Amino acid sequence: MTIIEIAGFVGAAAIGVSLGLIGGGGSILTVPVLVYLMGVEPVLATAYSLFIVGFSALIGGINYARKGLVSYKTGIVFTIPAFIAVYLTRLLLVPALPETWLTLGNFALTKDTGILLLFAFLMVFASVSMIRNKKGNVISTAEEEDKPLKFNYPMIIVEGLVVGTLTGLVGAGGGFLIIPALVLFAKLPMKMAIGTSLLIIAVKSLIGFIGDVQAGEPINWAFLGIFSAIAIVGIFLGTFLAHSIDGRKLKTGFGWFVLVMGSFMIVKELFL
Repeated sequence: MTIIEIAGFVGAAAIGVSLGLIGGGGSILTVPVLVYLMGVEPVLATAYSLFIVGFSALIGGINYARKGLVSYKTGIVFTIPAFIAVYLTRLLLVPALPETWLTLGNFALTKDTGILLLFAFLMVFASVSMIRNKKGNVISTAEEEDKPLKFNYPMIIVEGLVVGTLTGLVGAGGGFLIIPALVLFAKLPMKMAIGTSLLIIAVKSLIGFIGDVQAGEPINWAFLGIFSAIAIVGIFLGTFLAHSIDGRKLKTGFGWFVLVMGSFMIVKELFL
Protein backbone atom coordinates (compact mmCIF):
# COMPACT_ATOMS: atom_id res chain seq x y z
CA MET A 1 0.00 0.00 0.00
CA THR A 2 1.43 3.40 -1.02
CA ILE A 3 1.63 6.50 1.17
CA ILE A 4 -1.01 8.16 -1.02
CA GLU A 5 -3.40 5.24 -0.49
CA ILE A 6 -2.80 5.37 3.28
CA ALA A 7 -3.61 9.10 3.15
CA GLY A 8 -6.80 8.18 1.27
CA PHE A 9 -7.94 5.84 4.05
CA VAL A 10 -7.08 8.51 6.65
CA GLY A 11 -9.33 10.76 4.58
CA ALA A 12 -12.08 8.12 4.89
CA ALA A 13 -11.88 8.44 8.68
CA ALA A 14 -12.00 12.25 8.37
CA ILE A 15 -15.19 11.94 6.31
CA GLY A 16 -16.86 10.05 9.15
CA VAL A 17 -15.56 12.42 11.81
CA SER A 18 -17.01 15.37 9.88
CA LEU A 19 -20.43 13.72 9.60
CA GLY A 20 -20.46 12.82 13.29
CA LEU A 21 -19.39 16.29 14.43
CA ILE A 22 -21.44 18.66 12.27
CA GLY A 23 -23.92 16.43 10.40
CA GLY A 24 -22.45 17.27 7.00
CA GLY A 25 -19.27 17.95 5.08
CA GLY A 26 -18.48 14.29 4.50
CA SER A 27 -19.17 14.35 0.79
CA ILE A 28 -17.13 17.54 0.42
CA LEU A 29 -14.12 15.37 1.34
CA THR A 30 -15.17 12.10 -0.29
CA VAL A 31 -14.96 12.95 -3.99
CA PRO A 32 -11.55 14.72 -3.78
CA VAL A 33 -10.15 11.87 -1.64
CA LEU A 34 -11.39 9.23 -4.09
CA VAL A 35 -10.21 11.09 -7.20
CA TYR A 36 -6.88 12.57 -6.09
CA LEU A 37 -5.70 10.00 -3.53
CA MET A 38 -7.36 6.72 -4.55
CA GLY A 39 -7.26 7.27 -8.33
CA VAL A 40 -10.99 6.70 -8.92
CA GLU A 41 -12.47 8.12 -12.15
CA PRO A 42 -14.55 11.27 -11.34
CA VAL A 43 -18.03 10.08 -12.41
CA LEU A 44 -17.54 6.74 -10.62
CA ALA A 45 -16.21 8.66 -7.59
CA THR A 46 -19.52 10.52 -7.31
CA ALA A 47 -21.30 7.13 -7.25
CA TYR A 48 -18.94 5.75 -4.59
CA SER A 49 -19.42 8.97 -2.61
CA LEU A 50 -23.19 8.41 -2.48
CA PHE A 51 -22.72 4.95 -0.97
CA ILE A 52 -19.92 5.88 1.46
CA VAL A 53 -21.61 9.02 2.75
CA GLY A 54 -25.08 7.44 2.72
CA PHE A 55 -24.10 4.32 4.67
CA SER A 56 -21.95 6.28 7.15
CA ALA A 57 -24.72 8.84 7.68
CA LEU A 58 -27.22 6.03 8.29
CA ILE A 59 -25.10 4.68 11.16
CA GLY A 60 -24.66 8.17 12.60
CA GLY A 61 -28.36 8.99 12.17
CA ILE A 62 -29.39 5.87 14.08
CA ASN A 63 -27.05 6.92 16.88
CA TYR A 64 -28.74 10.36 17.06
CA ALA A 65 -32.21 8.77 16.81
CA ARG A 66 -31.53 6.69 19.92
CA LYS A 67 -31.03 9.97 21.79
CA GLY A 68 -34.32 11.38 20.47
CA LEU A 69 -32.52 13.92 18.27
CA VAL A 70 -34.36 13.25 14.99
CA SER A 71 -37.50 14.98 13.68
CA TYR A 72 -39.10 12.25 11.55
CA LYS A 73 -41.91 14.53 10.35
CA THR A 74 -39.43 17.04 8.93
CA GLY A 75 -37.26 14.27 7.51
CA ILE A 76 -40.16 12.76 5.56
CA VAL A 77 -41.28 16.12 4.11
CA PHE A 78 -37.72 16.88 2.98
CA THR A 79 -36.68 13.40 1.89
CA ILE A 80 -39.50 12.46 -0.50
CA PRO A 81 -38.79 15.24 -3.06
CA ALA A 82 -35.04 14.91 -2.43
CA PHE A 83 -34.78 11.20 -3.18
CA ILE A 84 -37.03 11.48 -6.26
CA ALA A 85 -34.70 14.19 -7.59
CA VAL A 86 -31.46 12.36 -6.79
CA TYR A 87 -32.70 9.02 -8.15
CA LEU A 88 -33.83 10.49 -11.48
CA THR A 89 -30.65 12.59 -11.75
CA ARG A 90 -28.36 9.57 -11.32
CA LEU A 91 -30.46 7.25 -13.48
CA LEU A 92 -31.30 9.62 -16.34
CA LEU A 93 -29.45 12.95 -16.26
CA VAL A 94 -25.85 11.95 -15.46
CA PRO A 95 -25.67 9.15 -18.10
CA ALA A 96 -27.20 11.55 -20.66
CA LEU A 97 -24.61 14.31 -20.12
CA PRO A 98 -22.33 14.73 -23.20
CA GLU A 99 -18.68 13.73 -22.89
CA THR A 100 -17.61 17.23 -24.00
CA TRP A 101 -19.48 20.19 -22.53
CA LEU A 102 -17.61 23.12 -24.07
CA THR A 103 -14.85 23.75 -26.61
CA LEU A 104 -12.93 27.04 -26.79
CA GLY A 105 -9.95 26.91 -29.14
CA ASN A 106 -7.60 24.27 -27.75
CA PHE A 107 -9.53 24.02 -24.48
CA ALA A 108 -12.19 21.32 -24.12
CA LEU A 109 -14.32 21.03 -20.99
CA THR A 110 -15.02 17.31 -20.62
CA LYS A 111 -17.73 15.64 -18.57
CA ASP A 112 -15.23 14.48 -15.91
CA THR A 113 -13.63 17.92 -15.57
CA GLY A 114 -17.00 19.65 -15.62
CA ILE A 115 -18.33 17.55 -12.74
CA LEU A 116 -15.17 18.18 -10.70
CA LEU A 117 -15.38 21.93 -11.35
CA LEU A 118 -19.08 22.00 -10.43
CA PHE A 119 -18.18 20.17 -7.23
CA ALA A 120 -15.29 22.55 -6.52
CA PHE A 121 -17.45 25.67 -6.94
CA LEU A 122 -20.06 24.08 -4.68
CA MET A 123 -17.30 23.52 -2.11
CA VAL A 124 -16.30 27.20 -2.25
CA PHE A 125 -19.94 28.27 -1.85
CA ALA A 126 -20.38 25.90 1.09
CA SER A 127 -17.15 27.05 2.74
CA VAL A 128 -18.27 30.68 2.75
CA SER A 129 -21.52 29.76 4.52
CA MET A 130 -19.56 27.74 7.10
CA ILE A 131 -16.96 30.46 7.71
CA ARG A 132 -19.54 33.23 8.15
CA ASN A 133 -20.65 32.75 11.76
CA LYS A 134 -23.05 35.55 12.63
CA LYS A 135 -23.10 35.92 16.41
CA GLY A 136 -26.57 37.37 16.32
CA ASN A 137 -27.92 34.10 14.96
CA VAL A 138 -26.55 32.00 17.78
CA ILE A 139 -29.30 30.70 20.05
CA SER A 140 -28.62 28.86 23.28
CA THR A 141 -29.60 25.21 23.52
CA ALA A 142 -32.08 25.99 26.32
CA GLU A 143 -33.81 28.65 24.19
CA GLU A 144 -33.93 26.28 21.21
CA GLU A 145 -35.54 23.50 23.23
CA ASP A 146 -38.22 25.82 24.60
CA LYS A 147 -39.35 26.93 21.13
CA PRO A 148 -42.23 25.02 19.48
CA LEU A 149 -41.40 23.48 16.11
CA LYS A 150 -42.82 25.37 13.12
CA PHE A 151 -42.74 24.03 9.57
CA ASN A 152 -42.53 25.99 6.31
CA TYR A 153 -43.58 23.05 4.13
CA PRO A 154 -43.25 24.69 0.67
CA MET A 155 -39.68 25.86 1.36
CA ILE A 156 -38.68 22.48 2.85
CA ILE A 157 -39.99 20.72 -0.29
CA VAL A 158 -38.22 23.15 -2.66
CA GLU A 159 -34.98 22.75 -0.69
CA GLY A 160 -35.39 18.98 -0.92
CA LEU A 161 -35.67 19.12 -4.72
CA VAL A 162 -32.64 21.42 -5.06
CA VAL A 163 -30.43 19.42 -2.71
CA GLY A 164 -31.52 16.15 -4.33
CA THR A 165 -30.54 17.37 -7.79
CA LEU A 166 -27.15 18.63 -6.57
CA THR A 167 -26.59 15.33 -4.77
CA GLY A 168 -27.26 13.46 -7.98
CA LEU A 169 -24.96 15.63 -10.09
CA VAL A 170 -21.87 15.76 -7.88
CA GLY A 171 -22.35 12.97 -5.34
CA ALA A 172 -22.63 15.41 -2.43
CA GLY A 173 -24.77 14.48 0.55
CA GLY A 174 -25.71 18.13 0.96
CA GLY A 175 -25.51 18.40 4.74
CA PHE A 176 -24.13 21.93 4.44
CA LEU A 177 -27.39 22.86 2.64
CA ILE A 178 -29.77 20.64 4.60
CA ILE A 179 -28.87 21.83 8.11
CA PRO A 180 -29.47 25.55 7.40
CA ALA A 181 -32.79 24.60 5.77
CA LEU A 182 -33.87 22.59 8.81
CA VAL A 183 -32.89 25.36 11.22
CA LEU A 184 -34.44 28.21 9.18
CA PHE A 185 -37.55 26.60 7.67
CA ALA A 186 -38.39 23.83 10.15
CA LYS A 187 -37.06 25.78 13.19
CA LEU A 188 -35.24 22.71 14.53
CA PRO A 189 -32.67 23.00 17.35
CA MET A 190 -29.13 22.54 16.04
CA LYS A 191 -28.54 19.08 17.49
CA MET A 192 -31.87 17.81 16.18
CA ALA A 193 -31.08 19.37 12.79
CA ILE A 194 -27.81 17.40 12.71
CA GLY A 195 -29.52 14.10 13.58
CA THR A 196 -32.33 14.68 11.07
CA SER A 197 -29.80 15.75 8.43
CA LEU A 198 -27.86 12.49 8.82
CA LEU A 199 -30.94 10.35 8.16
CA ILE A 200 -31.98 12.53 5.19
CA ILE A 201 -28.45 12.26 3.74
CA ALA A 202 -28.52 8.49 4.26
CA VAL A 203 -31.84 7.92 2.48
CA LYS A 204 -31.29 10.12 -0.55
CA SER A 205 -27.64 9.18 -1.03
CA LEU A 206 -28.36 5.43 -0.94
CA ILE A 207 -31.36 5.89 -3.26
CA GLY A 208 -29.08 7.78 -5.66
CA PHE A 209 -26.53 4.97 -5.49
CA ILE A 210 -29.24 2.47 -6.47
CA GLY A 211 -29.78 4.59 -9.57
CA ASP A 212 -26.06 4.19 -10.38
CA VAL A 213 -26.19 0.41 -9.95
CA GLN A 214 -29.21 0.22 -12.25
CA ALA A 215 -27.43 2.46 -14.77
CA GLY A 216 -24.59 -0.12 -14.92
CA GLU A 217 -21.74 1.64 -13.11
CA PRO A 218 -18.81 -0.78 -12.46
CA ILE A 219 -18.73 -1.04 -8.65
CA ASN A 220 -15.69 -2.38 -6.77
CA TRP A 221 -17.57 -3.71 -3.74
CA ALA A 222 -14.49 -4.83 -1.80
CA PHE A 223 -12.89 -1.37 -1.97
CA LEU A 224 -16.21 0.31 -1.21
CA GLY A 225 -16.74 -1.90 1.85
CA ILE A 226 -13.31 -1.18 3.34
CA PHE A 227 -13.52 2.56 2.71
CA SER A 228 -17.04 2.74 4.19
CA ALA A 229 -16.05 0.73 7.27
CA ILE A 230 -13.25 3.21 8.04
CA ALA A 231 -15.66 6.14 7.56
CA ILE A 232 -18.11 4.51 10.00
CA VAL A 233 -15.37 4.28 12.65
CA GLY A 234 -14.79 7.99 12.03
CA ILE A 235 -18.46 8.87 12.51
CA PHE A 236 -18.50 7.23 15.96
CA LEU A 237 -15.36 9.19 16.85
CA GLY A 238 -16.95 12.40 15.56
CA THR A 239 -20.14 11.82 17.57
CA PHE A 240 -18.03 11.26 20.70
CA LEU A 241 -15.95 14.39 20.08
CA ALA A 242 -19.07 16.50 19.49
CA HIS A 243 -19.64 16.55 23.25
CA SER A 244 -16.34 18.31 23.99
CA ILE A 245 -15.65 20.53 20.93
CA ASP A 246 -17.23 23.93 20.28
CA GLY A 247 -19.31 23.30 17.17
CA ARG A 248 -19.04 26.89 15.91
CA LYS A 249 -15.23 26.90 16.03
CA LEU A 250 -15.12 23.50 14.38
CA LYS A 251 -17.50 24.62 11.63
CA THR A 252 -15.40 27.71 10.90
CA GLY A 253 -12.14 25.75 10.79
CA PHE A 254 -13.66 23.13 8.55
CA GLY A 255 -14.99 25.90 6.30
CA TRP A 256 -11.49 27.26 5.74
CA PHE A 257 -10.23 23.77 4.96
CA VAL A 258 -13.01 23.26 2.40
CA LEU A 259 -12.29 26.67 0.84
CA VAL A 260 -8.60 25.78 0.35
CA MET A 261 -9.44 22.36 -1.10
CA GLY A 262 -12.11 23.72 -3.44
CA SER A 263 -9.80 26.47 -4.68
CA PHE A 264 -7.04 23.91 -5.27
CA MET A 265 -9.39 21.75 -7.35
CA ILE A 266 -10.42 24.74 -9.50
CA VAL A 267 -6.80 25.76 -10.14
CA LYS A 268 -5.73 22.16 -10.84
CA GLU A 269 -8.53 21.39 -13.29
CA LEU A 270 -8.29 24.70 -15.18
CA PHE A 271 -4.60 25.59 -15.16
CA LEU A 272 -2.43 22.55 -14.26
